[in-house]
Amino acid sequence: MSPTPFSILYTQDADLIRRTKAFLRMLAQVRHVSDPDRLEPVLQQTGPVVLIMDLRAKECRELLDQIHDEQPDLLIIGLGVAQSEPLRQAEQLGIYAVEELGLDRRRFQALLVRAFNYQKVLQENRDFHETSTMTVDQVARKEPVRSADAGRAWPLLRFPRVLRRPDDMDGLVASMVEAVAEAAGVSRVGLFSQSRKGELYRFRGGVHCLPETDQLAFSERDGLVRWLELNAHLISRGYLNQTQDQRQRSMIRRVLDMFGAEVIAPLYARGGIIGWIFFGHRVTGQLLDDGDLERLTLLAEHVSTILENAVLYQEATVEKTLAETLLKSIPPGIVAVDTDATIRWCNPRAEKILGISGSEVLNKPVERVGTKLAGLLRETLESRTPPPPKHWIDAHSRRSLSVEARQLASNGSSLGAVAVINDLTAEETVREKQVLVDRAAFWTDLAASMSHEIRNPLVAIKTFAQLLPERFDDADFRKEFNHIVVQEIDRLDRIITQINNFAHPPELVLKSIDVRTPVKKGLEIARSRFGINGKVEIETALPNDLPRVLGDESALAEAFAHLVANAAEASSERNKPRIMLSAKPVREGQRPSAVIVTVRDNGHGIAPDIKGKIFSPFCTTKPRGMGLGLPIVKRTVFDHHGRVDVDSTAKGTLVSVMLPASGAAIN
Repeated sequence: MSPTPFSILYTQDADLIRRTKAFLRMLAQVRHVSDPDRLEPVLQQTGPVVLIMDLRAKECRELLDQIHDEQPDLLIIGLGVAQSEPLRQAEQLGIYAVEELGLDRRRFQALLVRAFNYQKVLQENRDFHETSTMTVDQVARKEPVRSADAGRAWPLLRFPRVLRRPDDMDGLVASMVEAVAEAAGVSRVGLFSQSRKGELYRFRGGVHCLPETDQLAFSERDGLVRWLELNAHLISRGYLNQTQDQRQRSMIRRVLDMFGAEVIAPLYARGGIIGWIFFGHRVTGQLLDDGDLERLTLLAEHVSTILENAVLYQEATVEKTLAETLLKSIPPGIVAVDTDATIRWCNPRAEKILGISGSEVLNKPVERVGTKLAGLLRETLESRTPPPPKHWIDAHSRRSLSVEARQLASNGSSLGAVAVINDLTAEETVREKQVLVDRAAFWTDLAASMSHEIRNPLVAIKTFAQLLPERFDDADFRKEFNHIVVQEIDRLDRIITQINNFAHPPELVLKSIDVRTPVKKGLEIARSRFGINGKVEIETALPNDLPRVLGDESALAEAFAHLVANAAEASSERNKPRIMLSAKPVREGQRPSAVIVTVRDNGHGIAPDIKGKIFSPFCTTKPRGMGLGLPIVKRTVFDHHGRVDVDSTAKGTLVSVMLPASGAAIN
């Protein structure tokens, strides 16, 4: 258990402080001193260290001469400007090392490692000499001289006063160390602890502590912490010589000197070390005896309990604050009741939604927030299963509400119920406005599309009708007139039929079907209705192990016909136009869950500017047509609880239609 090396840096240069601490972060603890009057006390307090001196610092020359004369074994490293007079004088003084201020990281770290190793050897020699000069009686001594007032009772009754403000940790520690100092009758008390597991042990407060104590910090790997964990008892300077391991004895003595302490008592909570409290001499100057040490141990146990309770209180307060802040900040309203249906909590959002005041409804029957909400919460309290979400218009605020209620339980015991209230008023208003906008856009697009589609056949009919009186006797004209007029009237009829079918789709008749049947029928419809000729190569891959789907055969056939027709038109400009029709099952484990039918073409793809609009009515790039094919496809698939996905690149378009399986596979 090797103690963590210490180094002291004397400088007033903030940049040098930052770089030195960064370089030595993994090697040692660095204590910074800027006041020349404090350097010697800190050296005495810290024990064996490596002293790093900025030769530019205030009074550095005088301090260097004094320290070198008084502590010749102290390892000093001087840092100065290259070829400067202070650097030359430090070299002549014969200190451990002199370096330029450039501070190359690796060179500086290697220098400090050598210094720490050399310091370790010096300390081992001192420890060996100390041990070899001890008398047998000194080594065997098991207790210090007992004081005249041994066995006196310490005034512990006033100690619990510090428990009055567990929420103020700084005030608690300050009161606690004062009470401990008074109860123990010692001149100095200080406390180190962790804020939470994994953090450093830092100085929290004390009475008459050395000025630099608040700069100290210890990690969980520090030698002092490891020693306390391993030995699980207090440290007393009076029993220091009984520690057989010289390195441990050196580490403990250094820590006692660092704190200016006679005793260090560990603080335990939650199965580990949460800190320690140290004590100085008695105010009378008398030595601490065994009875005193036992009472100090008892005091440490009191302190541990108080700290643990304070930490638990703080954690609970933080958790409560976070929970309340969260519940107050979230958009939904929250109303909570106990098992008697008495309102125990509601957030500001619920007050606004329901038009109530929290101060008026708290601790009142749940009916104070409205009969419908009260009925839902009472139903939740009495039911073993949560009721479904409810939707209603609040009678008081006239808001559109969606409410979901759940029981509150802990370890199987019911604590009450909570209602989560969502205000849908603004959302429904926006939706209604959007419906109006979409409806207006629909009729605008419909008028524009119909004016374009209907005008062309009407122009043809009008032209022939105007020529009819002049060319009535022309048999060929009459024959052509008859053909054109009938053709254009049929075209008008198809337009009206298409719009009527889109506006008033036939009611679906769903039954379990083989999905290959509507796919094949759709292919036939596309060939006959849309004039797909033999130049377009159509490949099919429809395996016979597809699961059956619940669908309307005619509606699905129409949908697939539109997809095939679009694919044929998209690939018509290719030298070798090709369409691939395929289907495959989708499985969840061993059970078929859906069928995916894909229509792939090798056309030029869908233009990026209209890709997001292809399922909107009247969106088309064709010279003729209403643009209702893909909207019909999407609506049909949606009515079958399926999904349509489109993936398009410059090499072609892939349309995937997923239909849920009805359960029975095709044999």
